[in-house]
Amino acid sequence: MSAADTTTPAKVPPPRQAPPPPAAPIRPRRGRTSGGAATPWLLLAPCLAILALVMGYPLVRLVTLSFQKFGQSQLWGFQPAESVGFDNFSNVLSDSEFWQVVVRTIVFAASCVIFTMVAGMLIALLLQRVSGWVKTLVNIALVASWGMPIIVATTVFKWLFDADYGILNALLSKLPGVDLIGHNWFASGPQGLAVIMLLVVWGAVPFVVITLSAGLTQVPAELEEAARLDGAGAWGVFRYVTLPILKPIVVMLTTLSVIWDMGVFPQVFVMRNGHPEQEFQLLTTYSYDRAFVVNDYAQGSAIALITVVLLLGVVAVYMRQMLKIGEVE
Repeated sequence: MSAADTTTPAKVPPPRQAPPPPAAPIRPRRGRTSGGAATPWLLLAPCLAILALVMGYPLVRLVTLSFQKFGQSQLWGFQPAESVGFDNFSNVLSDSEFWQVVVRTIVFAASCVIFTMVAGMLIALLLQRVSGWVKTLVNIALVASWGMPIIVATTVFKWLFDADYGILNALLSKLPGVDLIGHNWFASGPQGLAVIMLLVVWGAVPFVVITLSAGLTQVPAELEEAARLDGAGAWGVFRYVTLPILKPIVVMLTTLSVIWDMGVFPQVFVMRNGHPEQEFQLLTTYSYDRAFVVNDYAQGSAIALITVVLLLGVVAVYMRQMLKIGEVE
């Protein structure tokens, strides 16, 4: 064995390798991204098409009629429709009767909303403090009244407040010093609208109660208990703990109630046997009378369009409040 064989070879360090070049950023595929963004619109397309067909065409037709002269002659094709610009709106806005109807509608809707929200909140809070079987019975009654058709409910209220055969007059007349036999609740506008308001509130309270009851289940019991330990009473707990948590739901319900109560029509129409008197006219019935009783479809369309603009103002206020709530949260 030679010396070269017995000598241990020296270890040579491996050559230093250059660092790998940075990887190029992976670009998303355009086709896949655009397809993902279009998927929600494809799913919404059938619903949007139905809304455009059911609501879009009538709204466009409403706007078109409000700028035309359109009566029975134009309806039957004896004369062509003539464009009159803003004459229909100027005639409506310069009519004192129209402004009386606007004020009456606003007062009526505001009263309905206030009574609906207050009664709904009280009943929802009460349901949190009763036993399970009582809550079940109340919920069944609420759903049953909510599901009753408007025409049926209106007919029941007509019987309750009937001057000759109404059960309410008979029951109230049994009280000492009260004699309401033969009393006509619809002899004056305020009394008659108060009865119609009770009908509207009776039909709207169930939805408010069920929605607020669901919202109350999300109020942490720990916060309420901490407020009580700090000395807050029932009103303080509701004002500083419960109500702020329920604010988004309350804003939503109030806005929906305003929209629904501004559009009340069948209750007034059926309660007054299809011919509401002047002191019972709201914007919806007033527009109907102008279009189908006076046969001035253009002016009726103008009144309806003004009502839509008022409701859009309510929706704008609602959206602003919801955006503020979202910023705070």
